[in-house]
Amino acid sequence: MIIKTASQLKAQVEDMNPASKFFTRNNMKFAGDTMANYGVRIATITNSQGEQVDVWELYRRKPVRGGLQKSAYFDKLTFSQVFNHE
Repeated sequence: MIIKTASQLKAQVEDMNPASKFFTRNNMKFAGDTMANYGVRIATITNSQGEQVDVWELYRRKPVRGGLQKSAYFDKLTFSQVFNHE
């Protein structure tokens, strides 16, 4: 599946992982964020086990509260959140 917008990614994450709280209204409000501030692109990251993983990168166009601008990553197959090991 090709994901072109943050809303498409949100729909897939919620469909594949109903317990995910990432896109909940309260979570986004806490960070001072909106869906309009997000963009999506394909990336490859190193996860916490040291493995290379192909992911959808959900990036912020502009910083939010406290200057937060880090991206969130979601596995391209399972749509579960993946944490980047930098």
